Amino acid sequence: MPLLVKDYSWTQTPSSICLTIPLKRANPRKVDVFATDEYLKVHFPPFLLEVFFSEAIDDDTSVAKIGNGVAVLTLRKKEDRMWEQLTIDDADKEILKSIRERAVLKAQEKSAADSKTRAEKKQEENKYTLEKMMKIEEGQRNNIEKLKADERERATAELEAWKLQQKREAEKEEARKNRQTQEQKIQLSYTSQLSPTKNTGTAKYQRKDCDKKNLAPLPAPRAPCTIKIQFTPRVFPTALRESRVPEEEEWLKKQADARRQTSTDVSALNDLKEDERNPDWLKEKGNKLFVTGNYLAAVNAYNLAIQLNRKIPALYLNRAACHIKLKNLHKAIEDSSQALDLLLPAVADNADARMKAYVRRGTAFCELELYAEGLQDYDAALKIDPYNQTVLSDAEKIRQFIQGSMPDHLAPEKNM
Repeated sequence: MPLLVKDYSWTQTPSSICLTIPLKRANPRKVDVFATDEYLKVHFPPFLLEVFFSEAIDDDTSVAKIGNGVAVLTLRKKEDRMWEQLTIDDADKEILKSIRERAVLKAQEKSAADSKTRAEKKQEENKYTLEKMMKIEEGQRNNIEKLKADERERATAELEAWKLQQKREAEKEEARKNRQTQEQKIQLSYTSQLSPTKNTGTAKYQRKDCDKKNLAPLPAPRAPCTIKIQFTPRVFPTALRESRVPEEEEWLKKQADARRQTSTDVSALNDLKEDERNPDWLKEKGNKLFVTGNYLAAVNAYNLAIQLNRKIPALYLNRAACHIKLKNLHKAIEDSSQALDLLLPAVADNADARMKAYVRRGTAFCELELYAEGLQDYDAALKIDPYNQTVLSDAEKIRQFIQGSMPDHLAPEKNM
């Protein structure tokens, strides 16, 4: 049973009460203060102080300071006036018990209300934070859409400029041909109006009469006939004893079939003219964009060309080069592999393209630090062209890096 503290002291002013309680060498951390508007309990084992106030106090603005062996409580009165006494005198135990229970109930209700208030405040803060994050994300999405729109506008402007340049060049070529045709007509007309005559042993030319009655009659139209044309067969650069005729014929047939497999049912091509909906035209446009360093626009051009025709290996090969520049290394590997699949059968006519595909896939592997796979592709490229010095040098760097014989500052660069 705790020991009751009776040696406390108190003073008052019209607005507050100062209560001083000796802690009797108790640890300040173990002092527990519980207060309501009509009840106060200070517990520091094994001592206990209970105060049943004669009038109400404001427990929300009251303050307790513990230290130097005493606990000083400054209690604010709800009404500014002097009290006759601090506690209730001669109160019945049941009354004190009911006051104590009422104080505990008020404390619980206050704690629940505080918890609810904190929860509502936290919910409001979370809602505010969520709204802020949504605004930030919306701003980021708007920035991305703006960048995409700017990129589309720039690519469209470049396409329009290129088409205008092509149109001007075509007009110049047409004007040049018209001038040549006009000059030829004038030359023929001038020659036909002159006829050779002899005068005293010297050849002189006199102008003919240009009247229609003196013109020679036109010959009759030619009779219709059939002309047989024989085309020279395609000849590969290899000698016949070294060539593989069936594979070469299969490759030519495969290329011809690929050129015919063009799909124009692509919604992204609606903005292009009819003569621009051509895989070759889009490939050339992508090549020019690549040279200028606009790799993203070049990828878009190759994407449209591939949607039109998925059987042209050069489209995948060129798009792989763009992905390497953009650090889309896995996509570069996929495009290089797709190009190698389309470059079958392996013949002399597609040897250069196969070597580029192996080198670009090997470069992507090395960028991903998969040096063993990259070296395999470089060795495959050297089997096609064993005397390519650039590929030989890069392959040797990769091999030395794998074996650990190359210092770090001499290791092959990742953009080989």
